[in-house]
Amino acid sequence: MPVKVMEIKDDALVEIQVNKNYYAMCKASLAFLFKQNMDKGKDAENLEELKDKTYFEMSDFQRLFYTLSLIVAEIERSSKLQEKVEEKEILAPGDEGYESPIQD
Repeated sequence: MPVKVMEIKDDALVEIQVNKNYYAMCKASLAFLFKQNMDKGKDAENLEELKDKTYFEMSDFQRLFYTLSLIVAEIERSSKLQEKVEEKEILAPGDEGYESPIQD
């Protein structure tokens, strides 16, 4: 027997709101995936292929990385358009007064 499911319309653009913590979680997930790629001996070529492949030609890893990249980029784009960004200076390791970052 067929099952009914809800699905977003093909031409729909859904607006969502995210806070800084969610944005940070997305970025951390992306960084984790990148590190996993490098730790497994894969080089940046694995990610360079993304611009030449369609979504369905990508590996599972590439699809996940690509999807997270898109959401992070959209959050950053929307934040800039809505003037909800601020510029600040951060110290780098080795700078006087540098402290390792901690997550809120």
